[in-house]
Amino acid sequence: MAQENDVIGLHFLELWRSNSKAAAAAATATTSTSSSSKEDAEFEEEPTELDTFNSSGMFSVVLSDKLSVQYPTVNLHGHDVGVVQANKPAPLKRLVYYFEIFVKNAGAKGQIAIGFTASGFKMRRQPGWEANSFGYHGDDGLLYRGHGKGETFGPTYTTGDSVGGGINYSAQEFFFTKNGKVVGTVAKDVKGPLFPTVAVHSQNEEVTVNFGKDPFVFDLKAFEAEERRKQQMTIDKISISQNASYEIIRSYLQYYGYEETLKQFDMASRSTVPPIALGQENGSSDTEITYAMNHRKTLRQLIRSGEIDDAFDKLRIWYPQIVQDNKSAMCFLLHCQKFIELVRIGKLEEAVVFGRTEFEKFYRLTEVHDLVKDCAALLAYEQPLKSSVGYLLEDSQREIVADAVNSMILSTNPNITDARVCLHSCLERLLRQLTACFLEKRSLNGDQGEAFYLGRLL
Repeated sequence: MAQENDVIGLHFLELWRSNSKAAAAAATATTSTSSSSKEDAEFEEEPTELDTFNSSGMFSVVLSDKLSVQYPTVNLHGHDVGVVQANKPAPLKRLVYYFEIFVKNAGAKGQIAIGFTASGFKMRRQPGWEANSFGYHGDDGLLYRGHGKGETFGPTYTTGDSVGGGINYSAQEFFFTKNGKVVGTVAKDVKGPLFPTVAVHSQNEEVTVNFGKDPFVFDLKAFEAEERRKQQMTIDKISISQNASYEIIRSYLQYYGYEETLKQFDMASRSTVPPIALGQENGSSDTEITYAMNHRKTLRQLIRSGEIDDAFDKLRIWYPQIVQDNKSAMCFLLHCQKFIELVRIGKLEEAVVFGRTEFEKFYRLTEVHDLVKDCAALLAYEQPLKSSVGYLLEDSQREIVADAVNSMILSTNPNITDARVCLHSCLERLLRQLTACFLEKRSLNGDQGEAFYLGRLL
């Protein structure tokens, strides 16, 4: 089954397996999501409370809610700072991270600070007074970054003020807010994990921290939307010639055999877009992706309609080499889809007989056991569509099989020397390259910033 000529079938089996894992994860997922990003691709723990173990406990008191900190005594010198970090570092893989404090009492001197500090920070120093730390201080409005000399930054803050600190990973900046408005930004030149940090330093000072459990005073969603708008403006400035973009779309329609749509597209664009030979740009010829287009269109329509027997008959006539090995990954996909279609229309007894006959051929192939089990599990539910294997009854499963057959037919073109070039259209290869470049760029930046979510961008 793992022969070189079955590389396409194996590829689409892995796509099916990915669908199965995604469906299983969705069935067990909780409703809790981060305050900044509800994408399901990357999960990171985030701060939820103050760290009562790693703090300057002799000078400050963290209250029982683990979100409030007080400075109950009189400080004797500059090292008597009450510093508390969050229990987790700020998440890295998102567009923006943000938290807020509310100054309940500015105390005797209002020497309150908010900022970010690295692991191992000296817990008797204000954030910003030591290397790898940044702090916006309330008594003087100065910004401190890595040394004891502050820089003019923003207004002071006192009792009743809400002050926030954030990391804009897109711009690689820290930003701070006061009462819902951005005070200023500063370049983020620290790559490692950073902990949200608060400090109090004079008698009776008290602040409460909000890590996102309650609504922020600052409109974080609007801030994120503005950052995305800036990103989009940068993208919009990238110029792609009109004829090149049209040819990329044409190649996509050709690859998937959307013949009628292609004709309409060509008619609509004929008067405005001069044709170009895309194959000269991407290394594939126009004849390669138009190969057997009518056959591919017909087979796709049959599979998308659930007419698997008819698709098998056509393949035996047109491309017998694809189905002559009845133990190939491609045949396995088609047999499974036939079983699924029988379940879909309620012919359960026929599905059992068919499954016993056809799946018997694949029992020795351990790499498909999990997929056979998913198919068989459809029989165990009165309402299989609502079960954990209900994804098999969705149109996306038919599309996997249709795409596999489409790619396999393209690979029968005698001009094709490597079947792997038939796995993706030109457009999809471009998008895969774009994703790879984005991830590489993020890796070079310490894995900071959100992942590439093509669905959201589209």
